Amino acid sequence: HNNYFYVTVLFVLIRGNKGQKPTVPTGVCWRSLICNHKGGSNPTKWFFNKTPQQTHKDYSMLLIAVTPENNGKYECEQDRSKSDPYTLTVLELEPLARLSPSVGGAVMTKGDGRNLVLQADGDLKEWACFVLRGVSTFSLGLDVDEKMNRAVIFAELKEAERATFWCKRKKTDLRSNAVTLKMTELMVMLVPPAVPALQGEPVALMCVVWGGPKLEQAVFYKDKTKIKSSSEGTYTITNATQSDNGKYSCHATYRYSHISAEAAQKQGDSAAQELKVIAGPPAAVISASTNSLQCSCPHCPADCTSYHWYHTPFNDPFIRRKLTENDGFITVEDGGLYSCRRDCGKGFSCFSNNYSYTGAHALSVEFGRMWYILVAALILFVIIIVLIIVLKYRRCGRMDVQAPGRDADQDRMMSVHYEC
Repeated sequence: HNNYFYVTVLFVLIRGNKGQKPTVPTGVCWRSLICNHKGGSNPTKWFFNKTPQQTHKDYSMLLIAVTPENNGKYECEQDRSKSDPYTLTVLELEPLARLSPSVGGAVMTKGDGRNLVLQADGDLKEWACFVLRGVSTFSLGLDVDEKMNRAVIFAELKEAERATFWCKRKKTDLRSNAVTLKMTELMVMLVPPAVPALQGEPVALMCVVWGGPKLEQAVFYKDKTKIKSSSEGTYTITNATQSDNGKYSCHATYRYSHISAEAAQKQGDSAAQELKVIAGPPAAVISASTNSLQCSCPHCPADCTSYHWYHTPFNDPFIRRKLTENDGFITVEDGGLYSCRRDCGKGFSCFSNNYSYTGAHALSVEFGRMWYILVAALILFVIIIVLIIVLKYRRCGRMDVQAPGRDADQDRMMSVHYEC
């Protein structure tokens, strides 16, 4: 299935006051913990389950693609004052709404921006979206397209080096996944996906040069070790596993030949970008017998109760319409692609594989359409034949040319016979 895994993390915002212990809120971002001690300063010490974290010494701790392995108690310390433990709980489920870039990956050039698309069951007007830049949170405008059942927000970093975007259903604590975008001022960019990589899925890492020059060669590195040289600019991991975790970068050789045929050859390195592959939530499975479909999820938690079914018509692959059925079995009539997932209350299983149905009803509809086309073609063919015959006899025919003053026998002898 071509779906991404989004981890839902339950966070509460707690603010620290002067003279009190610093707290560890995340604001409303699911990947950052902020040591918020009023008047405090760096260095900051972080503890996970009472173990010091040597790699985190800033006032914020960024958790990349959090999984249940990140569950536990977090503490921070500033100016010899230590926070109360903060418990982080990660649900291994897809959230109720999906936020993803319309194009591009996790890295953007300075001053650039792009659209993020929000998809969810139900009315998207009930959702609001936000961005966290540094330690400041801002609300964003949401452009809802009811016909396509999607909404769009415009994502830009402004002056921040990174920003995290997410959406929330109004008057609830239900959220979408978070999308983190990073800024680079380098000419060469290593662009990983903007969402976590699922184990077993293909992952494409792109080496991109600003301005769109002709890329002559791209050399890819993992943890500073060369892994591949390519003229296509893309390194594809066909079956991602956790052994693929690491920091990737690339070295590009390129020319701006579209500006000048004699453009000089240039080279440049990208910044290192982290790739983390996660196992992902359990996936639903569809089994079929003629037009009866069954949805199951053998590895789903016990609290996954109802089912959600979706239909995509063959002639419009960009629409996925939610059906009214919520049982494990459905009977279908319309042709198209069908998928399902389990509803687990605070999140979903992964989508099932797509099942393509072209049953009796769909075939009869298609046959009816083909019948109309064949009849129209036959009528057109007959009209063309009639026109050819009429034109033939108008042009050709038979002409008798007689000489005046001769008898009938002479006339017959003098006649000139024309025909085609």
